[in-house]
Amino acid sequence: MSAGLLFDLDGTLADTAPDLADALNRLRQEHGREALPESTLRRWTSNGTRGMLHAGFDMAPGHPDYARLASRYLALYATAPFVRTRLFPGLDLALDAIEAEGWRWGVVTNKPRDLAAPVMDGLGLTRRLCCLVGGTCAAAPKPSPAPLLLACEQAALDPSQCVYVGDDRRDIEAGRAAGMRTVAAAWGYLGDDDDVPSWRADAIVEHPGQLVEALVALIER
Repeated sequence: MSAGLLFDLDGTLADTAPDLADALNRLRQEHGREALPESTLRRWTSNGTRGMLHAGFDMAPGHPDYARLASRYLALYATAPFVRTRLFPGLDLALDAIEAEGWRWGVVTNKPRDLAAPVMDGLGLTRRLCCLVGGTCAAAPKPSPAPLLLACEQAALDPSQCVYVGDDRRDIEAGRAAGMRTVAAAWGYLGDDDDVPSWRADAIVEHPGQLVEALVALIER
């Protein structure tokens, strides 16, 4: 088994907020509501459907209409998952450097795999992945370590020699529970009330251009 690097997707590897926000605003339009600014919705995108329905409809699981709206939201997003989505600036060079170091890398996301795959295809990264694990692939989603451990099993990676990079507390909790080193991606969808140091990640990286240096320090220590 070998060392590797695993990324969260939304808000870490890719800026998916524009397309996620567009899908939510289409759903709001269907319900006679005005569109919300992307800047308002951006911080909620790392929380997936739950976060977006909270932001757009003030609705949480348990509401009688939640399941119906969640299903419709995902259906709308599935029609256009890669229109304005892009890698975060600097991550293209970081991925090149990661591969030059001989590290294998993959993606572990709470987004359903059938929605994550078109994003990776659109980014032109599918052939470079060692694994792609979605939110329903394992017994439980993050913050459970199950998806990360499944990724290691699929890609023959040693969890103790892996680093997980994410922009949410649940990512760091999942990585730590899986026995991995962790990096908090502070370039992601953080809110004003996110206390990133309290997540207890092994490193906090402010910009993708600083990622490889942090990884070298973690993997080789």
